[in-house]
Amino acid sequence: MATFRFDLVSPEKIAFSGDVDQVDIPGVEGDFGVLAGHAPVVAVIRPGIVTVTKGGNQQKIVVLGGIAEVSDKGLTVLADVATSVADLDAAQFAQTVASMEAQLASKQGSELDRAIERLDHFKSIQQQLQSTAMH
Repeated sequence: MATFRFDLVSPEKIAFSGDVDQVDIPGVEGDFGVLAGHAPVVAVIRPGIVTVTKGGNQQKIVVLGGIAEVSDKGLTVLADVATSVADLDAAQFAQTVASMEAQLASKQGSELDRAIERLDHFKSIQQQLQSTAMH
């Protein structure tokens, strides 16, 4: 399988940099996979899990939004926050979800809609993390 260059950076660190076989991205308009030779595209990322496949091994990285750009040079993801699933504190993440739920009562209108959407993304990540831990 052909490989391509993938860089995942956040303001805190370079979360991943190297040649890969495939990267699956949680896009705002739907999840999408990138392989070598993918058409150029720029996409907004929603909170979710980026799955990096290299040589039959997978690495999962939680991102909390950002931008993905596919070009002839490869794939670059600029993430607001990027944390390897292995480094994620599940208890702290669950506390963040609970805090987000508690804050819903203080919001209304479009602000409430955005908060519910973000909460749904965080709950989806939490569910994926729990199912990953079971396998």
